[in-house]
Amino acid sequence: MNRIGEIRDKNILLLQGPMGDFFKKLDNYLREEGANTYRIGLNAGDRFFSNRDNYFAYRDTPDNWQNYIKDFLISKKIDKIFLFGDCRFYQHITKIEVQKLDIDLFVFEEGYVRPHYITMEKWGVNDFSKLPRDTNFYKKLPKKPIPKPKHAKSSKFKMVYSATIYYLLANLFKYRYPYYQHHREMSAIKEFFYGVRGAVRKVLFKYLYEHNTKELISTRLSKKYYFVPLQTHTDFQILTHSDFQSIEKFIITVLESFAKNAPKNRFIIFKHHPVDRGRKNYRAFILEQAKILNIQKRVFVFYDTYLPTCLQNAVGTVTVNSTVGLTSIGYNIPTITLGRAVYDIDGLTNKNLTLDEFWSNCKKPDKDLYQKFLYYIIENTQLNGSFYGLFPKM
Repeated sequence: MNRIGEIRDKNILLLQGPMGDFFKKLDNYLREEGANTYRIGLNAGDRFFSNRDNYFAYRDTPDNWQNYIKDFLISKKIDKIFLFGDCRFYQHITKIEVQKLDIDLFVFEEGYVRPHYITMEKWGVNDFSKLPRDTNFYKKLPKKPIPKPKHAKSSKFKMVYSATIYYLLANLFKYRYPYYQHHREMSAIKEFFYGVRGAVRKVLFKYLYEHNTKELISTRLSKKYYFVPLQTHTDFQILTHSDFQSIEKFIITVLESFAKNAPKNRFIIFKHHPVDRGRKNYRAFILEQAKILNIQKRVFVFYDTYLPTCLQNAVGTVTVNSTVGLTSIGYNIPTITLGRAVYDIDGLTNKNLTLDEFWSNCKKPDKDLYQKFLYYIIENTQLNGSFYGLFPKM
């Protein structure tokens, strides 16, 4: 299926992509299909992972970006534009200008469905998505078998290598792009430190703290706990698509509600996001809050325990808007989202319940509705591939 329409002789702009060569591969693909392509880079990392002959460097201040991108879109007669994410400063401003013009906007993001998929959606992703949120829309669709994807061959090494090179060059040649505003702290030294600390923690957690958690979850705690997957602290899903301004506020909300409303024979398990392993450790904070609420014996904090094991043995899942929520629905586990998510649809999630009500009255998802929803989003928003592996068919 051609998701992006006619390409030949179209003028196409690629803005900042994921760290690495994915957008360079996309650029080459579009050229081979007969498009005229342009690439705007915002730092030396962008330049390194770009073709040279169509690269334009933006070195001015953030305040001048809106006028620059508006003039670029008009002067180059851009027909289509590709972005990675739509919440970062430069992408957000670009989206505003694109919406004023007759230009097709395509946004890439991590996959709604994992593994082996990435998201490419027209006009916006996550809560900016144009996907219908109406239960009846999906119920009326025919039930079709879910397609089996090819293995995306995503390489963790390539991702780490790409990020290391990207941050290193962006820092070394910062003087070439002196006003660049990154969406989070951009220090090669700190990123290296976080990477080393994350690797050390992974070993410690696996062999010292979590060697028996699988057995614990599968036996003594099985079907007696609620599962809470934590998201990264800089995730725009938290900062933009929820009313929580920090993971800590989410944790407090969940624990206070659990302490007051959950059955006294139930437990709760928090699991850290693997990307935050080297950056954040919420264990002390969670246990401190649990102690204040006098529920410390009912609260567990995990790091790298196998996600399917955590989901399969849970009685319910509480999330802000993580894709783990959709995975939980796939395991037929009652799920509630406290933020805004594309899958937060009555019949899939416990959309019409408050968190206080969820602990005792949660309902399992509608399996037929889930299959119809999953098929629809795969067909309309997902590409079988990886930013660091198999390049997808457009």
